[in-house]
Amino acid sequence: MIKEPEVTLELALEHGLNEEEYNRILKILGRVPTFTELGIFSVMWSEHCSYKNSIAQLKTLPRSGGRLLVEAGAENAGLIDIGDDLAVAFKIESHNHPSAVEPYQGAATGVGGIMRDIFTMGARPIASLNSLRFGNLDDDKTKYLFSGVVKGIGDYGNCFGVPTVAGEVYFEDCYKGNPLVNAMAVGIVNKKHIASAIAKGEGNPVMIVGSSTGRDGIHGATFASEEISEESETKRPSVQVGDPFTEKLLLEATLEIIKNGWIVGIQDMGAAGISCSTSEMSAKGKSGMKINLDKVPLREDKMTAYEIMLSESQERMLCCVKKGYEDKVKEVFTKWDLNCEIIGEVTNDGLLHIDYQGVRKATIPSYELVLGGGAPVYIREQKEPEYLKETRSFNPNLLPEPENLKDTFLKVFSSPNIVSKQWVYHQYDTMVRTNTIVGPGCDSAVIYIKGTNKALAMKTDCNARYVYLNPKEGTKIAVSECARNIVCSGAIPLGVTNCLNFGNPYKPEIYWQFAQAIAGMGEACRKFNTPVTGGNVSFYNESPDGAVYPTPTIGMVGLIEDLKHITTSYFKDEGDVIYLIGEDFEEIGGSEYLKVIYNKVAGDCPHINLDKEKKLQDVLLSLIRKGLIKSAHDISEGGIVSAIAECCIINQEKQIGCEVEIPVKSRKDFSLFSESQSRIIVTVSKENSEELEKNLELEPELELKKLGIVSGSSLKIKNLFEVELTLLSDIYYNTIPRIMSSEK
Repeated sequence: MIKEPEVTLELALEHGLNEEEYNRILKILGRVPTFTELGIFSVMWSEHCSYKNSIAQLKTLPRSGGRLLVEAGAENAGLIDIGDDLAVAFKIESHNHPSAVEPYQGAATGVGGIMRDIFTMGARPIASLNSLRFGNLDDDKTKYLFSGVVKGIGDYGNCFGVPTVAGEVYFEDCYKGNPLVNAMAVGIVNKKHIASAIAKGEGNPVMIVGSSTGRDGIHGATFASEEISEESETKRPSVQVGDPFTEKLLLEATLEIIKNGWIVGIQDMGAAGISCSTSEMSAKGKSGMKINLDKVPLREDKMTAYEIMLSESQERMLCCVKKGYEDKVKEVFTKWDLNCEIIGEVTNDGLLHIDYQGVRKATIPSYELVLGGGAPVYIREQKEPEYLKETRSFNPNLLPEPENLKDTFLKVFSSPNIVSKQWVYHQYDTMVRTNTIVGPGCDSAVIYIKGTNKALAMKTDCNARYVYLNPKEGTKIAVSECARNIVCSGAIPLGVTNCLNFGNPYKPEIYWQFAQAIAGMGEACRKFNTPVTGGNVSFYNESPDGAVYPTPTIGMVGLIEDLKHITTSYFKDEGDVIYLIGEDFEEIGGSEYLKVIYNKVAGDCPHINLDKEKKLQDVLLSLIRKGLIKSAHDISEGGIVSAIAECCIINQEKQIGCEVEIPVKSRKDFSLFSESQSRIIVTVSKENSEELEKNLELEPELELKKLGIVSGSSLKIKNLFEVELTLLSDIYYNTIPRIMSSEK
């Protein structure tokens, strides 16, 4: 038998616990913990599992209301009623640190994990989304990470059989050493088949199902709760290895036993593996568990209890089965060629008992391990960052005006942050399962709900530059833009899931950014009646070069009540009239124009008026439902001129130009590239233009400007410049492929 190390304060510190937490463990147990117990506490009280530095702030968000069926954080994923006895389950999570060390497997297992969160709710996954951040694309290491992450997402999703339909990719220097890989999944469930992550009922068997357990991923949760350093390269064993084919089998078997009503509860074994699922399920059921690790199917020799409890091997579930149905459950998993073993039973003493090789390895009150139970909760010191004094002192009026606006536009439009991410999504299967109505490229993806006349719109959004310059207002914009994109597709926003990517919370400046972002998110979500259904906090996104921009990624789902209301971004027909709804304030703080042309990230983020934004969205949705709108596209990075160019070329099967006049307030460059919020470009048929204008006359707070008409084969900005669509299309679709195929 392997001799376990003596547990001391020093060993606890090596496990990522602090002295206060170690003393708390001594008090809870009334003794020195065993080595296995120390490992369990260290992963369960890590930031990744316990949210100890964030939960106090998260509780201020709107976590109920609307059509929400379960309160935020209560289950593996959020759940919202969409009518017809159906609900939509959705969630977003990060896999940043693993992807920085092993991009392919890090990204792939991120997709696998979020899918399991969906189907353990009883929901069949129907779509996958992502939000990605990398360093400058001219850097060879960035190309390696970018390529590996995209391939990992594509291979896992394609093999698993769920379409990857939407996402976003940004390139900023601050992400060079710490890329962000946020994966989102959406699923549909009949409300009578919703499953819960709970264990209760004394004597009910506890079963482990799916793959065998190995040593991969041990201390993955702890690894995700520290900054990336040069030593991170040595932590490849902390990165799990995924198998999408096994996960597909696990999906079918899981949905079958849930539908048949044979289980009490079920939970994915993600971060912290068996430690997490056993403690969280029993704590939720106000029960306990007795687990015999000798029964766990292993794929490696001489594994210790510590290793088995902390392993993060993929494609595994823990099931609490109704007594008497064990054989039926086992029969299903055997049919799908998957492991299915009884490893214990539910108790009523509130304790987690872990036995291995005839020895009691752990006895811990499960409640003391979990978020909302005995896990520590901290409110950290806050301090406004010094850099804001410099960024806020920026005066855009001192910038020299560009001599050639056409060349300036082409340079801005060529930014990897603006051009098409087709190089990415052509590696994804976007049409598998045949539900995809609108795939990548438009404001949001649209997925048909089979058996109904409804569809779901879905999107991820966050402009991290804005959040860096003004965390509260920038996060309001992230929520607002996501909702605006959903509405531009003809949907009403339903709810939000978030992935909060920040630096080290022990640094007062970082915690201030986090608290400000949460305040802004809460305010915006209340305005749009989009409760936060759950999500993920990812701290410690720092490398030796510094912290990433604060990046509170917003994932949102919306409902299209009638398929005829589905709206896309691109121009449709010659002669259609182009309008701008919303007002420009010539705001270039944090803009793509300022970064590309002047290499500055400075100023304040654009102003956002939530009342006006909500009015804009309500009016647009009303116009869509009246059948007046032929296309709708929001204005974001690159300003109005970039948005109009996109409208011309997004539809590669029918690219069509326009002749427009863009209103100028003070400076032509500011008006062209301003990223003022709450603005949408719409087109209507010539016959409906008068009707549109009459409708907007009733909304005096919303400015309406007629820009021009859809026409020709070029983008023609009156009195400024003209660009052929062939050139625009080449820039838009070939910039990233050219960069990725070039070698230094």
